[in-house]
Amino acid sequence: MKLNFEHHQTAHCENGVASNLLLNRGLKLSEPMIFGIGSGLFFVYLPFLKVNFAPGFSYRPMPGAIFSKAAKRLGIKIKREKFSNPQDAQKALERNLAQNIPTGLQVGVFNLTYFPEEYKFHFNAHNLVVYGKEDGKFLISDPVMDYTTTLTEAELEKVRYAKGALPPKGHMYYPIYIPEDVHLEEAIKKGIKDTCKNMLAPVPLIGIKAMRWVAKSIPKWAEKKGTKVTNHYLGQLIRMQEEIGTGGGGFRFIYGAFLQEAAVILKNDELKELSKEITSIGDLWRDFAVDIARVYKNRNAKSDIYNTLSKTMLHIADLEEAFYKKLRKAI
Repeated sequence: MKLNFEHHQTAHCENGVASNLLLNRGLKLSEPMIFGIGSGLFFVYLPFLKVNFAPGFSYRPMPGAIFSKAAKRLGIKIKREKFSNPQDAQKALERNLAQNIPTGLQVGVFNLTYFPEEYKFHFNAHNLVVYGKEDGKFLISDPVMDYTTTLTEAELEKVRYAKGALPPKGHMYYPIYIPEDVHLEEAIKKGIKDTCKNMLAPVPLIGIKAMRWVAKSIPKWAEKKGTKVTNHYLGQLIRMQEEIGTGGGGFRFIYGAFLQEAAVILKNDELKELSKEITSIGDLWRDFAVDIARVYKNRNAKSDIYNTLSKTMLHIADLEEAFYKKLRKAI
């Protein structure tokens, strides 16, 4: 049982699954367009929530939010299901396959057998598509891979019921309605406005204010908690930025591509210039990650490095604040 499904590799799993599922239903939208309409740019700092013995950082909204927001703004209906019983989850998935419905799943990364060892970590908000079953194995389209693969029934059950933070609980989803006419212009504007609202929010836990809180905390961690703990916190920060969902630099590059597409659709050249600006900010995030990696691996030769990292992140936050204010005015 192999469905007619086209696999495309993408930078981020949730965007990729959304784009591939919609393409399967005849609606061609790029990964950047899904990401931008779904307001994928985000930042949150939760110092009271410990993940892998470090504060909670995230450069993305909650799992599923990007596709859900994009679908709502485009008039698309998505069905989502969770199951307390793994056998019920498998039956529901096989029912979909029998009805020719490729299905998105939320899974844990750590036990994905086809992932290289260096990419395996305890993260339960990865997304992939199941598009068939042959010889007792499920056919898997994981958009971060350049090829399709397979998982046995036991292997798929293990990742669908991974334990820890954000347990998937057999979560599966798929589009059930796509309108004949999709109004991209209005959806793009709503996505941009929501992104600007989130990133310029007045509360300290999200957006630019959260970035500044983290930046100012770096020297304080070093003073109060010591080098080992501080480096662990910083390692978690760039892991969330560069490995889990491409977060920092990668997301800014995707958003730049979105603004290039939006500039053409909205006939707004200002968005084209802003796409270059957010791409440049993405480069700074990548440089910031490299500097932290050197500290983490004890390869840093700079003195007063924690204050330097703090100033770098504050500078990036200043640039992003100016960017979102200009973006808000542009539309």
